[in-house]
Amino acid sequence: QVQLVESGGGSVQAGGSLRLSCVVSGFRLDYYTIGWFRQAPGKEREGVSCISSNDGSALYADSVKGRFTISRDYAKNAVHLQMNNLKPEDTAVYYCAAGLIYDGSLSEDEYDYWGQGTQVTVSS
Repeated sequence: QVQLVESGGGSVQAGGSLRLSCVVSGFRLDYYTIGWFRQAPGKEREGVSCISSNDGSALYADSVKGRFTISRDYAKNAVHLQMNNLKPEDTAVYYCAAGLIYDGSLSEDEYDYWGQGTQVTVSS
């Protein structure tokens, strides 16, 4: 069955880095757009980045452009989110999701499968 498992979350100080991984099973990685979303306490879930099934192009939320990088790792059947220069406002539970979206999207409504989430905490 389809499964997505996130890892790599943790606690860092502002300016630090983390690398999140989303290992997928039950489907071919290149058939699905994989997105990363986050939800901070008291806030709605928001799209952070995605990598499209079409051509592997990436989308980023304005708040993370220049700091986060998404990539696919076919050898590990995973998608990684490298997060640099982290800020306290990046604190959230981060989720990866998969959807049959040709060009990519940061809209959570277009994603069909979700992981359980991993906590990222950035202290000032």
